[in-house]
Amino acid sequence: MVPSIDAIINRQLLKWELERKKAQEEDQPRLKPPRIVTISRQTGSRGSYFASRLAQKMDYVRLHREVIDEVCNSSGYRKRIIESLDNKFRSNLELTVESVLTGQSVDHSDYIRHLFKVVLSMSRLGGVILVGRGGNFILGPTRGFHIRFIAPKEKRVENLIKYVNATEKEALASIEKSDTTRRQFISKVFHANIDDPGHYDIVINSEFIDIEELVDTTVRAIMGKFDKLTYLDHDQP
Repeated sequence: MVPSIDAIINRQLLKWELERKKAQEEDQPRLKPPRIVTISRQTGSRGSYFASRLAQKMDYVRLHREVIDEVCNSSGYRKRIIESLDNKFRSNLELTVESVLTGQSVDHSDYIRHLFKVVLSMSRLGGVILVGRGGNFILGPTRGFHIRFIAPKEKRVENLIKYVNATEKEALASIEKSDTTRRQFISKVFHANIDDPGHYDIVINSEFIDIEELVDTTVRAIMGKFDKLTYLDHDQP
């Protein structure tokens, strides 16, 4: 049985809340959480399946676009996320959001401000794989590991026919619609090109790659970057 969006959100919020409570009860600094991973993917590239397998391997939770939208649109969920933050980051959250927004030519609508606040909070709480919603553009290169999953259109059509029982016509329509929607979202919100490889740590063409074998390789790359980021953190005055 696939868990509901509310169940996914509440389970992760409870985990973060328990971690914060434990740190408070033990009167110790909260351990630095595992960093966030973002995945941008083309429909039919098997990026969603890869995200699920990567989450299992890393003991992270996968949060997809619908989950993020639900959190952004719910003041109750947003409040619980912010309350799960350590005091220092919580008190600086508004300034952090403002600094990131100021550094980018982005849409400043209420939804976008909520999106930035939620994604930045999740990056601090850690332990999640964020699929979609331009997380890599919000976080930048030093706040996580960012992956782009692609495949030739013919392969994507083949995957949709095989894995979701779509007809060829339905698969083509789905791919064209999603490609357009995602490209327009990134262009409108971040004034960026979703296909520019410079926005990602790695771009994966899944046409001839076995997903299961790819997971282990990617985990090594992720942990390698996280080690370097930790070193840079310690190197800061």
